[in-house]
Amino acid sequence: MFKQGHIDMPTTWRCGRFLFDFNQRKRPLVMGILNATPDSFSDGGKCRTPKDAVAQAEYMIANGVDLIDIGGESTRPGAEPVELQEELDRVIPVIELLKDCGIPLSIDTYKSETMRQALSSGVDCVNDIWALRQSGAIDAVLESADCGIVLMHMQRDPLTMQFNPDYTNVVDEVKQFLKERVELLISKGIEKDRIAIDPGFGFGKNLEHNLNMLANFADFSTLGIPVLAGISRKSMLGKITGKDTNQRVAASVAAAMMAADRGAKIVRVHDVAETVDALKLWEAVNT
Repeated sequence: MFKQGHIDMPTTWRCGRFLFDFNQRKRPLVMGILNATPDSFSDGGKCRTPKDAVAQAEYMIANGVDLIDIGGESTRPGAEPVELQEELDRVIPVIELLKDCGIPLSIDTYKSETMRQALSSGVDCVNDIWALRQSGAIDAVLESADCGIVLMHMQRDPLTMQFNPDYTNVVDEVKQFLKERVELLISKGIEKDRIAIDPGFGFGKNLEHNLNMLANFADFSTLGIPVLAGISRKSMLGKITGKDTNQRVAASVAAAMMAADRGAKIVRVHDVAETVDALKLWEAVNT
């Protein structure tokens, strides 16, 4: 299904009602993070009400965001799972208020019922840290004719993923996992141009693993699928800079630029305005 050693660069990504053409734009898409949670590692509690979330989304839209990723459960290391109804209560009102904002909406969840209700409420993409491995998840996206899908690699689960993560070759192992997940979805009838992949920085990886993946990020593009880089404000940046989460803007933007240089088609970020400005310059220099 994928040619060994051949780079078939993706030209488009279908995301629900929207089609992104990577031939028409050189810079990566900016996916803005909208956490409707009290305990996310960086901005937990910032959007305590749907009104707060809409205000944050409007700020991101005004500053050039390309799509917005809405999450109702923290997946930081050690995070406890959230009950289904609580997650739905956090995200569905936000989706209802934003579904006509003109920007694609993504739901950050691994629960099949949250996927179904979010898709029926108007989201365009499912972003799943479990790569659709949880019960019913593949069936949930099969019920949508055109939703975008982001498959992420994670070793173990959020509660245990940072307990001595271990790889022989992190890039090869992560790439092989993502390749197998993509091939499975294609075998189920999901079109390849709906799928994006995320190597999962910080999800079952130590600092050395994360730096290795960023240094060799271009290797993930050999699968011919748009690759998402989610490095924004993560602990790897804190370990290098010594800065707290809300002081990692510069390092986050630098990491996004490095990922863009290495073929990232989507960058998932907290700091939309700063990242968009930096990518505009990156695009002008590289065009």
